[in-house]
Amino acid sequence: MGKVDVIIIGGGINGAGIAQCAVASGFSVLLLEKGEVGGQTSANSSKLIHGGLRYLETGQFPLVRKSLAERRRLLTLAPTLVKPVPFYIPVYRNSHRNQWTVRAGLSLYALLSEFDPLGRFKSLPAVQWSKIKGLKLQGLRAVFQYWDAQTDDKALTQAVIKSAESLGAKVLQDATCESITHRPDDCEVKYTHLDQEFVVQASSVINAAGPWVNEVLDCVAPPMVKEEVELVQGTHLLLDISPPDGILYLESCFDERVVFVMPWKGKTLLGTTETSIECLVHQPEPTREEQFYLLGIYRHYFPGSGSVEKLEALIVETFCGVRVLPKHSGSAFESPREILQLQRISHPRILSLYGGKLTTFRATSKEVVTWVERLLGKRVLLDNVDKMPLY
Repeated sequence: MGKVDVIIIGGGINGAGIAQCAVASGFSVLLLEKGEVGGQTSANSSKLIHGGLRYLETGQFPLVRKSLAERRRLLTLAPTLVKPVPFYIPVYRNSHRNQWTVRAGLSLYALLSEFDPLGRFKSLPAVQWSKIKGLKLQGLRAVFQYWDAQTDDKALTQAVIKSAESLGAKVLQDATCESITHRPDDCEVKYTHLDQEFVVQASSVINAAGPWVNEVLDCVAPPMVKEEVELVQGTHLLLDISPPDGILYLESCFDERVVFVMPWKGKTLLGTTETSIECLVHQPEPTREEQFYLLGIYRHYFPGSGSVEKLEALIVETFCGVRVLPKHSGSAFESPREILQLQRISHPRILSLYGGKLTTFRATSKEVVTWVERLLGKRVLLDNVDKMPLY
């Protein structure tokens, strides 16, 4: 492959989605993934396809509306991979968010879903509260039930890549980008694959390397100005405990964050944390503080589960994802979740993606391909991604 229209660096959910959308739009595509497709951050999320109810607290209404629309489309396009699941929000006497605040938030959530059937919610009568096995009833004032969706994030990413390859995209795993030389008419990209070095010319380069986005920009010549970011680790714990019937949306007893208790592969999954890290030099691992944070919250809401030490012995798996958030002075919880698409006037053929959500990868992909079309012109459409099933 001597020259291509689009080179994508990174085989996570955003890279996969861009590859599918770009090749469907008639562009030749080469994707380079340094490990396994969908094997890093896109395999270590909270497994949710959701609107982001908590984003309403920080006024991110357009993101919530977009996410809810994408949830609806993914439920149609990938019914075996994305499934609706009930969520439960218990509200206690001392909760920071009282039942009227939660009801107002769910009402707005339903409105932003544009009256999707999954937008409905209800307040469960007190006689049904005990059906949530083990949930603390003391001080409980209300329980709300609404709907979102759950997925196998890695399987979804690989399904999107499979779709892209079926249309002609070339995908290389264990391929490392070594250098990108930006020139007036194209970019020269050097990469290694199977211990061999290759050189390819590309009319455009999409940097979708996730937490390693700035490391890729370090390979660009002439040098390119990077965006200042914060890396935030999100830890999850899988416990050998029978799973709940749905997903519990819990307010942390230590701060005002939200933590989920979820069914996953016949067990109970807890997540997530938001811990700032300085750099990413190896596979992230949960800290002891993060483990005790999550286990402490679980024990608070499920007091019959035993001591934190007993719960720790039930951990069968841990995993961490890393988010890329814009650098700011507030907490990670308050940071905007909209993806940043960075382009510099000095390097008009390179587009870098900072952040983003699993749920909105299709919308992001379309925005990126629109940028490619402005740069290279439109091509003959091969297929419509809005009608391509994922399985």
